[in-house]
Amino acid sequence: MTCTDSQSRLKIGQIARESGLSVKTIRYYEDMGLLSPTVDRTESGYRIFTSDVLVRLSFIKRAQKLGLSLEEIQQILQVYDYGNLPCSEVKHHLEAKITEVERRIQELLTLKQELQALLQGWQDTPPHEVAARTICPNLQAS
Repeated sequence: MTCTDSQSRLKIGQIARESGLSVKTIRYYEDMGLLSPTVDRTESGYRIFTSDVLVRLSFIKRAQKLGLSLEEIQQILQVYDYGNLPCSEVKHHLEAKITEVERRIQELLTLKQELQALLQGWQDTPPHEVAARTICPNLQAS
């Protein structure tokens, strides 16, 4: 990246304040390559960012809230960095996320049914001979 005079140069602390992310998180994102076209180094090694980094960080935060992993976000940003609008890539990932959420909901509903069934037959004071051989007879009986 070459920061021109028309682009404001921002230090990592400024980016942290404006984005609401920690400096450590921003460094991590840079190490992952998520901020590549918006960051450069000064001669003394300090990170210097263009204001475009705030748009990227906003996108990353929103995508994470929707359940996308940093690896998925990286794939999307690569499409964008090649000059293409990544909307179809985003849609693909969101559709996959919906499928995953539906699967997890089913797993949780199954678990809920199992817990309810376990509690229906719950004995606060199980027979002594059963209690002597287990840690919690109610849990270990099934």
